[in-house]
Amino acid sequence: MLVVGRRLFAAVMGPRGSTSLFLLVLLNLNLLCVSGGNILVWPAEFSHWLNVKVILDLLIERGHNVTVVTHTATPSVRTSPSPGYNVEILQVPHTKQDILENMEKMLKYWTHELPNVNFIKASMKIKEMIDIGTEQNQAVCNALFAREDLLEKWRKEKFDALLADPVFMCGELLAQKLNLPLILSLRFSFGNTIERLCAQLPAPPSYVPAIGSENTDQMNFLQRLKNVLFYGTQDVLLYLVTKSKWDHLYTEILGKPTTMCETMGKADIWLIRTYWDFEYPRPLLPNFKFVGGLHCKPAKPLSKELEKFVQSSGDHGVVVFSLGSMINNLTMERANTVASALGQIPQKVLWRYSGKTPETLAPNTKLYDWMPQNDLLGHPKTKVFITHGGTNGLYEAIYHGVPMVGLPLFADQPDNMMHMKTKGAAVVLDINTMESKDLADALKTVLNNLSYKESIMRLSRIHHDQPMKPLDQAVFWIEFVMRNKGAKHLRVQAHDLSWYQYHCLDVLAFLLSIVALITFLFIKTCSFFFRKCFRKTRPDGKAQKSVKKNKKE
Repeated sequence: MLVVGRRLFAAVMGPRGSTSLFLLVLLNLNLLCVSGGNILVWPAEFSHWLNVKVILDLLIERGHNVTVVTHTATPSVRTSPSPGYNVEILQVPHTKQDILENMEKMLKYWTHELPNVNFIKASMKIKEMIDIGTEQNQAVCNALFAREDLLEKWRKEKFDALLADPVFMCGELLAQKLNLPLILSLRFSFGNTIERLCAQLPAPPSYVPAIGSENTDQMNFLQRLKNVLFYGTQDVLLYLVTKSKWDHLYTEILGKPTTMCETMGKADIWLIRTYWDFEYPRPLLPNFKFVGGLHCKPAKPLSKELEKFVQSSGDHGVVVFSLGSMINNLTMERANTVASALGQIPQKVLWRYSGKTPETLAPNTKLYDWMPQNDLLGHPKTKVFITHGGTNGLYEAIYHGVPMVGLPLFADQPDNMMHMKTKGAAVVLDINTMESKDLADALKTVLNNLSYKESIMRLSRIHHDQPMKPLDQAVFWIEFVMRNKGAKHLRVQAHDLSWYQYHCLDVLAFLLSIVALITFLFIKTCSFFFRKCFRKTRPDGKAQKSVKKNKKE
């Protein structure tokens, strides 16, 4: 390769070419000569798909052949025209509209109705909607494994690895059926229980906060008690859900007794979409790799219209407001509360909102059905980001160094914003109970208190100070698995231990038995010598014999 490179360079540049230019050409040759592999992809929907799509684009650019498995009802995955990857579409009984309606109901319930109902009613309603999502997921699984012709086709194509998102079940099952190395991409799954129980990720409850507990890594006694209870509740819920909904399907498909957790635990690499700019310090395993912010990129120039509006803000700058791609509107009451607060600051505001225009909308606020969020956050005039706390938007704010006001809604968002609040980069409010004054005060605090900007810039420096970009690292580990036919050497032996062996309860029982035996022998010996030394004796020194007298009445 080196000789060929030198000859090619000499032929093009002549004998006086620059050494540095030669190295650059050689590097480009090396990138172009990457041996292409075959990758099967089992993606999830919505923002999860966006993260995987970024990885696929780079894999395709590096010469790999990518096949995405999706279904006729997908609301997110692009199936045509010419998406750049191969697509296998499974026929399912539900429609795209069914998925969107269930998701919209869940979001509406979380944002509009949840604050006004009791806990039991709320739990039952959420369970009902999750059950519908589970049924749709299982319909896709059944459609997949009913296609034996498709499975046989894939076996003949000899894929090198399977990339999946565990939020959408059955990717790990497909990897087992095809005997493929498995890479999982996720933020967290089922409240971090899958990582702890299935992947054997250590999580001491004394300083690793449970997802949803809103604890930090510095907990007092009551917080640690709450943390332990959260862990226990999440573990029980995972067991009940997998036992009732999934384990029988996994056993049926694989043709042997197994569980969802056991199957998922066979993953070779776990690509976690966070990093130490976000996470609290905690123990990790060799096959866990942080790739948080892999979708982030430098800002591009704004359109003329947007640039004109941003520049019209003068020295005050602008505030960017978005609740993500899935929340486009609010109730009129909430919208008026928000709009009134936005009118109390001197900054111009760009608000991604497609609902009915609020009555209290101020002249400084402009509504957009869509806006280039990354490019706006990277603009030097952007001062604050009002966000729901989704991982994608949060990492764009970290990447560009923009402090936040958090209005978390559901799922991982409250936990995400708690991390940012703890690290001094955000103020967090409850969107369902806040008043206009609360939001206005939060914005003024973040705008006027320099500590928020300093904190987010510190996190941004940590994010950028890595030996490899997160996206490059994600692709490296996928290619690593492909080159080495898996990464079993990075999986800990804990996967082959029973729960009592993992916690050394058998060893503890053995040691306690030894201690109990020694204690028993010691007591018996002491008792024997005690009786020997202190028995009653006659005056002549001989031991008395007890004489039993029979008395006649």
